[in-house]
Amino acid sequence: MAASMRFNVCRSLNYFSRKSVQYVPKIGRKHVLTVNKGPGLYYRRNIQTCSCLFSQQEPAVESDYHTIIKDTEKAQGDAEKLEFQAETRMLLDIVAKSLYSDKEVFVRELISNASDALEKLRHAQLSSSQTGVSVDTPHEIHIATDKQARTFTIQDTGIGMSKEEMISCLGTIARSGSKAFLEEVKKNETTSCAVNKIIGQFGVGFYSTFMVADKVEVYSKSHVPGSKGYKWISDGSGSYEIMEAEGVQPGTKIVAHLKSDCREFSDDGIIKDIIKKYSNFVGSPIYVNGKKANNVQAVWLMDPKETTPSMHNEFFRYIANSYDLPRFTLHYKTDSPINLRCLLYIPEGKPGLFEMSREVEVGVALYSQRVLIRSKADILPKWLRFVRGVVDSEDIPLNLSRELLQDSALIRKITTMITNKMLRFLLDQMKKDQEQYVKFHEDYGIFLKEGILSTSDQMQREDIAKLLLFESSLEPEGKKISLAEYVGRMKEGQKDVYFLAAPSRHLAEMSPYFEAVKQKDVEVLFCYEPYDELVLFQLRQFDCKNVISVEKEMRREKENTSVDDLGENALPKEAAEDLIKWLSSTLGSKVHKIIITKRLSTHPCLISVEEMSAARHYVRTTLQTMTEEQRYKILEPTLELNLSHPIIKKLSLLRSDNPKLAELLANQVFDTAMVSAGLVDDPRKVTANLNDLLCLLLEKH
Repeated sequence: MAASMRFNVCRSLNYFSRKSVQYVPKIGRKHVLTVNKGPGLYYRRNIQTCSCLFSQQEPAVESDYHTIIKDTEKAQGDAEKLEFQAETRMLLDIVAKSLYSDKEVFVRELISNASDALEKLRHAQLSSSQTGVSVDTPHEIHIATDKQARTFTIQDTGIGMSKEEMISCLGTIARSGSKAFLEEVKKNETTSCAVNKIIGQFGVGFYSTFMVADKVEVYSKSHVPGSKGYKWISDGSGSYEIMEAEGVQPGTKIVAHLKSDCREFSDDGIIKDIIKKYSNFVGSPIYVNGKKANNVQAVWLMDPKETTPSMHNEFFRYIANSYDLPRFTLHYKTDSPINLRCLLYIPEGKPGLFEMSREVEVGVALYSQRVLIRSKADILPKWLRFVRGVVDSEDIPLNLSRELLQDSALIRKITTMITNKMLRFLLDQMKKDQEQYVKFHEDYGIFLKEGILSTSDQMQREDIAKLLLFESSLEPEGKKISLAEYVGRMKEGQKDVYFLAAPSRHLAEMSPYFEAVKQKDVEVLFCYEPYDELVLFQLRQFDCKNVISVEKEMRREKENTSVDDLGENALPKEAAEDLIKWLSSTLGSKVHKIIITKRLSTHPCLISVEEMSAARHYVRTTLQTMTEEQRYKILEPTLELNLSHPIIKKLSLLRSDNPKLAELLANQVFDTAMVSAGLVDDPRKVTANLNDLLCLLLEKH
C-alpha cells in the first residue's frame, strides 16, 4: 500500500506548473523542490521523508517517472474525407509493405520525424520574435505502449501542424516537410542549429506505420499562438479523414492500433531495445512509459578536446558490447570535401579466432544525423574488421528506406578517407609509444598483412607496410624494426630490401641462403610466418626500393663459377665434372640443373628456383594434389654444389667405392636441401630414404 501511494505522489509531481522555482506544499515532513534549468531540463529533489506515508526507517525514493501522454483529445465537428494525393493505393502499399526490410524500423522513422519536429521548434524558438512561439517549451519525445489495447503511441512537443500542413505532409506520400523546411531556411539565408540536425528527407517514414498498424490516428496542434488542434485518421486504404479536435497538446501525437500479428510492438521492453538499436543518440530525450530510454551520449559528435578517457571507455563498452577497454582511440571530424564525424576504437584485448575469419563484418556502425543506418556497415575494408566505432555523415547517400547505401563512387571515397586517416593515426602511435605499438602489432599485425594482400593500390600497400615490424639480422633476437628504419640505414649503393623466410631465428641464421648473402654485408629481415613472405612478395616495392628475397638475389646475381677456379680445397676439375654428370643421372627428373657455387662454406649445397617465395606458397596450396614428378617439373629446382664441403668430397669417392650408399646419400643431400628451401610440404616424406641410409651405414660397424 505504501509503495503504491509513494508512486502516485512521485508521479503527480510531473503535473505541477514549471516555473523557475516551484515549491510543492508540505506533505508531512516531505518537501519537493523543482528547479527549471532550461528547456526540457527539470531537477527534482526530495528534501525529507514523508512521515505520513512511510515509516521513518524507509529511505526516500526519488522517481524519474515523466510523461506528457494523456487521453484528453476529443474529435469535434464533421470529418472531412480526402484521398491521398499520390498514385493511389498501389504506391501506399509499396511504401508500407515493401520498402522496408524489417517492421521494427517504423519506430526509428517515427522517432526521426519527432526529432525533426523538435528541431523545427528549436528554430522557431530562436526566432520567437517573428513566430510568437514560446521559448519555455521543453524538447521531449514520449512513447506509451498498451498490451491490452494493442496500441503504440508516440508524442512529441515539437512544432506541430496546422490543418493545411497535415493535409500537405500526411496526405501526400513522398512529400517531405523536413526537406521543404531545409530549403526554406537555406533560401532565406538564415543560420540555425536545426539545419544540421534534420533527419527526414524522403517523406515516406510516417507510412511505415502501416506495416504494423491497421489504423493510425494523428493529433497535432501548432505552437503558433491561436492555433487549433486537429485529428487525422486512416486505415492505409487510400483515403483519410481530418477533423478538429479539442484537448490536443502543442506538438504531434500518433496512435498506432497494431495488427494482431504485430502485438510485440506494444511491449515496452521490445520498444526500448529498438530505440537502443536505432535511435539511442537522438538529440532529445525519449521516454517510454514514463522512463527515459536513451541515456548514452553521442560522444562522436562532441569536440574531441572536450571528451575524457572515461567517456570513451563507457562508450566503447556500449558499442562493442563488452567489458574491454579501447587500446587506441581515433576521434576526428571533417567538413571538406565530405562531412564526416568519426569515432574509431582499437580494442585492448586480442582478437579471437572468430574475428580472424573474413566472414566477420566490419564492426563500425553507420549513422546519419544520429540515427542508425547500419550496425555493421561496409564503410571500412575487410582487413580493418577489428576496428569498432561510429561513422556519421550527412553526405552519405541513402536509398529511400535509409537502409542501403547508394553512389558507390562516393562510398569508396569515404572508405579511402577513413582508411588513410586510420593508417596515419597508427603511424603516429608507433612514433609516440613504440612499446605499446609493438603489443598492438603482435595482436593485430596479421590484419595489416591481410590488407597488403587484399588491396591492389600500391600506394596504400606501402602505407600499410610502414606499420609492419620484423626482426633483423643486425638486431638482437626479439627486437623488431620497421621497413622505414631498414631503408633509413641502408648502406650507400644498396638498392634493395632483403628478406629471408625461416621458421625461427636460429634456422634463419643457420640457413644456407643467409650464408650466401653474408659476404655482401647487408641487413636481412627475417620472416617467421609463412604469410610474411607472401606479404613482402606482394608488396614488391617500398620507398622506391625493391623488396626481394635473398634467394631471388642469388638467382639475379649469377655466379660465373667453373671447375677451373674452385680453389685448393675443392674437388679436382675432372672429379668435379664426373660428379656433376653422375648426380644428374642419379637424381634424374628431380633436378632441373646442377651448378657450382662458391657462396657456401658450411653447407654442402642449396636449392634455388626462379621465384622462391611464390614457389613455397605454391607448394603449400596447389602442388599438394600433384605427383612428385609433376612437382619437380613445375618447380625446376637448381642444385648449387659446394665442392669444398666434406660431404660432397666423400660423395665423389663413394660413387666407385659404394655405389648404393652414394645413391642414398645423393638423394638425402638433395631432399635435405629441398626441406631447407621450404619446398617440401611434409618433411616426413624424406625420412624413408634417411632410414635406409642409416641402416647401410651401420652395416659397416
